[in-house]
Amino acid sequence: MKTFCGRANPTTGALDWVEESEEYDYHQEIARSCYADMLHDRDRNVKYYQGIRAAVGRVKARGEKVVVLDIGTGTGLLSMMAITAGADLCYAVEVFKPMAEAAACIVKKNGFSDKIKVINKHSTKVTVGPDGDMQERANVLVTELFDTELIGEGALPSYEHAHLHLVQECCEAVPHRATVYAQLVESERLWSWTQIRPMQLEGHTLVPPTALCQCAGAPSVCDIQLSQVPPSAFTRLGPLCTMFSVDFSRLITSAPQTHSCRFVVQTGGSAQVVLSWWDLDMDPSGTIVCSMAPSWTYSDPRAYPWRDHWMQSVYFLPAERNVCEGEEVILTVSHDDYSLWYSLSEGQRTVEKETSCRPCTCQAHLVWTRPRFGELNDHRRRAYYLSALRSILQPDSVCLAVSDGSLLPIFAHLLGANKVFSLENSGMSKRVMEQFLEANSLQNVVHVLDVRPEQLSVDHLHGQQVSISVLIGEPYFSTSLLPWHCLFFWYCRTALTRLLRPGASILPASATLYMLAVEFQDLWRIRAPCSTCEGFDVGAMDEMFVLAQNSLDFRESRKAEPHPLWEYPCRALTKPYPVMTYDFQQCVPEQPISSEGTMPLTRRGHCHGIVLWMEYHLTDDITVSMGLTKPISEEGECVWCPHRKQGVYFFRNLWESSGDGRAAVSYSLTFDPSIGDIKMDFSVFPS
Repeated sequence: MKTFCGRANPTTGALDWVEESEEYDYHQEIARSCYADMLHDRDRNVKYYQGIRAAVGRVKARGEKVVVLDIGTGTGLLSMMAITAGADLCYAVEVFKPMAEAAACIVKKNGFSDKIKVINKHSTKVTVGPDGDMQERANVLVTELFDTELIGEGALPSYEHAHLHLVQECCEAVPHRATVYAQLVESERLWSWTQIRPMQLEGHTLVPPTALCQCAGAPSVCDIQLSQVPPSAFTRLGPLCTMFSVDFSRLITSAPQTHSCRFVVQTGGSAQVVLSWWDLDMDPSGTIVCSMAPSWTYSDPRAYPWRDHWMQSVYFLPAERNVCEGEEVILTVSHDDYSLWYSLSEGQRTVEKETSCRPCTCQAHLVWTRPRFGELNDHRRRAYYLSALRSILQPDSVCLAVSDGSLLPIFAHLLGANKVFSLENSGMSKRVMEQFLEANSLQNVVHVLDVRPEQLSVDHLHGQQVSISVLIGEPYFSTSLLPWHCLFFWYCRTALTRLLRPGASILPASATLYMLAVEFQDLWRIRAPCSTCEGFDVGAMDEMFVLAQNSLDFRESRKAEPHPLWEYPCRALTKPYPVMTYDFQQCVPEQPISSEGTMPLTRRGHCHGIVLWMEYHLTDDITVSMGLTKPISEEGECVWCPHRKQGVYFFRNLWESSGDGRAAVSYSLTFDPSIGDIKMDFSVFPS
């Protein structure tokens, strides 16, 4: 059975209706999942295996039959570990139907079907009894219900229900315990992801709205590869705090909780950010530990076990607060069923229990992502746009800005444009920009319009004789995921042609799509086939993943994926290649734009895929890159723009490069203006 699905096209802005099969959502979930990352996480797998062996051994030493409950079994890996360790029976619970089917297939292929029962239900729906899903309560509880924030996948209510209904009292649990750690720091780099700093411009100080300054920010955790934020980017203000532990072998409450750590400030500064991670003790004695600590906490960073399914967390305090060396303060963490949040208070105050996280009240944190905040605060980037604007603005300029929540229209006014208008994509974005204008007494000189480009008329521009002489954009749109989605600016420019003066200035004037073949240090793991894991055949998972990818059309599968590559080190194996240029001085063409060619592999290494990014040519001599921000080093080291995601096309097979240039990547890209997307194909020709 097929159904029609409506999707907003991020490039054209149109609502596209496409026919999809009823399995489409399942296939998309599998194709975009990172199960391979977990299977390749050897540190995790080994520690789980050691913990399971120890738990099974303790139960057998008591002379008991070992019955295991594995909640969130995924591929069934932990269940097979349990049976191999000597368990008599295992109930493997998996709510996601395709994964439950894959687990059953993997269990059968490895010869464990007689001892592992796969249950396709949410664990809270599992029943126990003669006619139930489980014949008896388990005495060993094995789970992997964790995310970067530890509890974000509903671990607490699942554990609570399991202890009440599915396992024996004081059962063995793997993991046995989780401990959450936190570090209070000052970091202008990280704080720039949640607040807008005042800006000096043409003798004016542009200030953020009071509502934004007083807002607690976005309630969701900021999960990143903290190993890529060097210690030089922050100042530790206190010791590493042990905030709380959870004993998974006993009854757990999912009710809101508050935990505090009192300490003396070691270095004075501005308390802004909390860095946090957690450890898993796989056994009661804490001798088998799986740690999420970033690499810079290791005496030998090479011993750091990279993983992407569990990272580290950054929490922004509700307000920055100056603290002095020697001052006593209290760092408090609160949590509900699914999330954590932090606050800081003076040492003499009584800590108040918070049952819910403070929501964003200014709306800016709902309009702008954290990388977008960082982008708006980037003074070097701002200087490029100011320089470009100065070169094209005239005293009689009528300027129209097309970008979501952009400060460019304010810059244009302060630089002397006669009239300035700004098109916003949503009512919320419009309100945020109006707050900025009011905070700087500019509400009567910069006019914010909540109108689609094709609906804009001279009436909106306050005059029948008014036409646009300058069209500007960063471009940035909240709906953009892949680099070329910001070509929505080009479609807007085309829709606005009737309102543009002859010879109107367009900024940026054009854009170029670049690409580069790379070797990833670690990111390749999320897409690499696994075949076997800890001695078990999990090839069925690889087969299911390939089937899911093949079932999707090129827009969803064989196209690049968005990744923030500043978090994922890689080496360039080719030089950067410009493959396609888009001329914003002209309208979007009716015919496709194609590019074909080869890129010689000029550095030795493993070619894992292709990185794609956009560079915007603001003027003839000013270019802003959304990809590489520095020349590639002699060794191939790449430095990536931290504000935008780049596109990554992963090869299904690993290719070896000798670096002599005889091996090459063949590429074929076609931009289809009718759908605003790029169909791409890459292959490697060995030497």
